[in-house]
Amino acid sequence: MEKGPESGACSLDTPDNLLESNPENNSSSVREKDMLSSSGELENVQLKPSKETSRKKLCGYLNKLGVKGPIKTWKSRWFSYDENKCHLLYYRTAQDINPLGSIDISSASFDCKAENGEGVFEIRTRSRAFTLKAISKQAMMYWLQQLQMRRWDFCNAQRRFPVGSSQLVNESLAGRTNVVDNEDFLPPVKTPTEAVGLKAASLPAPQTSTALQNISLKHPWTEIQNTVYNICGSKQLWGNNGNVFNFSEFQEHPEIPDKEQEAEVEAGCTVKEGILEDGRLESRLNWIRKGRWMSSGFSGLPEEMSRERNSMDKVSVLQQQILTLTEEVKSQKELVKLLHKALEAAQQEKRVSSMYLTASEDKDRLELVRHKVRQIADLTSRLEALEQEKKELEQILSLRDSHIQELKEHVQLLMEKNRAKQEVIVALRDQKARELSDPLQEANTVTAETLNKQQEEIEHLKDDIDAYKTQNQFLNSEIHQVTRLWTRVAENEKALLMKCACLQARNCQMESKYLTVLRKLQEAVPGLPSTDAELVRNLIQEALQWDVKKEAEEGFNLNPVSEYDEYGFMTVPDYEVEDWKLLAKIQALEIKSNNLRSQEVVDKPLRDKWNSLGELSPSAELKSLIRSGIPVEHRQWVWRWIVSRHCSHPPEHFQRLLRQSQSAEHPACRQIELDLPRTLTNNKHFSSPTSQLIPKLRRVLLAFSWHNPAIGYCQGLNRLAAVALLVLEEEESAFWCLVHIVENLMPADYYSDTLITSQVDQRVFKDFLSEKLPRLMAHFEQYRIDVSLITFNWFLVAFVDSLVSDILLRVWDAFLYEGTKVIFRYALAIFKYNEEEILRIHDSVEIYQYLRFFTRMITDGRKLMNIAFNDLNPFPMKLLRNRRSVHREELEAEMRKLEQIKAAYVKERAEQGPQDLKEVVSEEEEEM
Repeated sequence: MEKGPESGACSLDTPDNLLESNPENNSSSVREKDMLSSSGELENVQLKPSKETSRKKLCGYLNKLGVKGPIKTWKSRWFSYDENKCHLLYYRTAQDINPLGSIDISSASFDCKAENGEGVFEIRTRSRAFTLKAISKQAMMYWLQQLQMRRWDFCNAQRRFPVGSSQLVNESLAGRTNVVDNEDFLPPVKTPTEAVGLKAASLPAPQTSTALQNISLKHPWTEIQNTVYNICGSKQLWGNNGNVFNFSEFQEHPEIPDKEQEAEVEAGCTVKEGILEDGRLESRLNWIRKGRWMSSGFSGLPEEMSRERNSMDKVSVLQQQILTLTEEVKSQKELVKLLHKALEAAQQEKRVSSMYLTASEDKDRLELVRHKVRQIADLTSRLEALEQEKKELEQILSLRDSHIQELKEHVQLLMEKNRAKQEVIVALRDQKARELSDPLQEANTVTAETLNKQQEEIEHLKDDIDAYKTQNQFLNSEIHQVTRLWTRVAENEKALLMKCACLQARNCQMESKYLTVLRKLQEAVPGLPSTDAELVRNLIQEALQWDVKKEAEEGFNLNPVSEYDEYGFMTVPDYEVEDWKLLAKIQALEIKSNNLRSQEVVDKPLRDKWNSLGELSPSAELKSLIRSGIPVEHRQWVWRWIVSRHCSHPPEHFQRLLRQSQSAEHPACRQIELDLPRTLTNNKHFSSPTSQLIPKLRRVLLAFSWHNPAIGYCQGLNRLAAVALLVLEEEESAFWCLVHIVENLMPADYYSDTLITSQVDQRVFKDFLSEKLPRLMAHFEQYRIDVSLITFNWFLVAFVDSLVSDILLRVWDAFLYEGTKVIFRYALAIFKYNEEEILRIHDSVEIYQYLRFFTRMITDGRKLMNIAFNDLNPFPMKLLRNRRSVHREELEAEMRKLEQIKAAYVKERAEQGPQDLKEVVSEEEEEM
């Protein structure tokens, strides 16, 4: 006999499954699936896998260990698994309607110990541990394996990323979690039909020694309810005719085999689980239980009753379809509402922007600023909610970690026990082999009774080994599954951290814009009324009093901006001018925003590439990585590798130079002492005369002055050596780094007395500036701006004291590897970065003032790097050498001409001889 349409109703748990059951609805189901997947606000919709709907219901009798004071007794209970809540419900009998209690399987762990006896296993939850006992070892392993599978399926169904996450986070998380792990530690256990399933409900409950032993004294009210329901149910079941066959929905066709009957009843139960909210279908399942139990001894039913049952099942399927479609319509309405809200928010933002631009009075603009402040407060409250959610996830993660550690210790203990027993078995086997090798000795020393005892002992040990092997397999599967769940939680936490970083970056951007508006208002204060001017001053004072460090202590902060970075540089400039302090606060917020945005998207992939590098060798890939910036943890050894490639290190050379500087005083010693206190004043390692790096810097500079007598010492070398000391830490490494810069990277005579090559580079740079940025160069020429007054120091000390520390060290990474071409690239990139701002200034004094500090306002190192190495291409080294050669010849000719003029002037003065002072008349005497 073929199954009717009711057999397909068992797989109708979700809207997708409902539509799939009808071939005519396939096209519409695809469209609706696309609509669900495209909506970012409906991420919490979880479609159950179709394999869950075809799974048999997990239920059966188990003995539960109960405690009555000091006495522990086993009580027979009917256990049934709830798919929706992932709870294991237990009843006194299979006919009860109200459970005595439940066990939360979603966060529970399972264990089976061989020493507890056959069929005994434990379920540990956060609150307590339940000890259960199956009728056989096979039944115990079936229960444990099925509970494991259902816990895993429930965790997969409940795991969804929070609403509103970025597309990057969702895609990466979905790509990780959709991977199916087919690793199977424990082979599937065959279903013990005599002890598990709905068929076991028709069997009589296991008998106890006394009638009252199986009654739960902890739940008297539930016992009374179940008893009354059973009595009332019995009366209704025997009905008006006094015949159990009145209920056609409980009848079974005599021609259907037992397996088909069981499948149909289980299919009905699955439909009941999908629509638990319908009370009539829930009560119908209880009648099915009672009918199966009471009619287990009867065989025949009319064919008309079977058709009536099929029609009722069709009605129940249609009811479920109605409920599913109703829920789907609700979800679509919610989606439309969310889209309307998003549209209204965008329109509101547009109106606010237009109002700000069209506002005629400053008072209206101040009101708009207050509105933005309220938006910032709203973002702060959302951030606090995410912080609370993170703390909860951390607590769950700590509980998982502790539980995993306990399981590992338990497994280790079992492995040690197993090893000890194996050693005993091997010893007994060797002893047996020795005894069998000498039959005469065996006949004299070993009696038949002793041999039998040893044989029995070996059999017991073999049984123990088999039990421990099974236990070990199960524990391995349990540890593997718990580890996968812990990994899932860790991935969710990481995704939440990424989302929180994005929100914090957005918050910093909003605060930076707010402070920028305040700065614009600060410039317009002289023209404002007294009340408005006072309000602006109060807002600025309040913004300046806000402390990043205090906020980091009060709340959650992913990447706080500390006062100093890893090398001791101040992260925020300390401007002495009062009007520039607001500018420093804006810069601090921009630095924090850039760090948060690049933390996971840029810095982590770059750090992973550096970690995967082995031995360094020159290549295009290494060149690209160095241009992107070397991570802090790799910078020291990469710099040492670069310096060692170009400089030979004679042994004891540095120590010999130090001894020479101690025995004799170099002529440059006085100038070095004058420059030491003026070195890197914005770095805490050099800001004080008592700093530990000051003596090291003195020794490095003195050693170099003796190493290269042609240069000796030039102002600017102190800052180059100081940066090398901060990164390389060792004096000798910093010394060779300075040698590499002066003698290998920079052209000859760059640090000579005349600084001729430095002047040549300034002329070459002006040529490149005219070619790459013609508008800016024309602007400079219009207002007679000599950029060499600003850029000369950039080239001499490689941007030290000009750029913020993070960008400065990235420039040095590429500079040490590629040479002076990098300085030209970054110098042009700095002007390109601020070109529009400079073009808006139409006063020479203001331009010079802006050029004094504009390099410190650059906070986006990635943008500057892209301009330097991408936007300014091509930049051939051959062209740079040719330009240097041409301008050097011109400069040398000019210097020779100046020397000739100087010599002629000296000669003329010598010919005139000394002038008589008496003949010189002062201006006052002439007036008299």
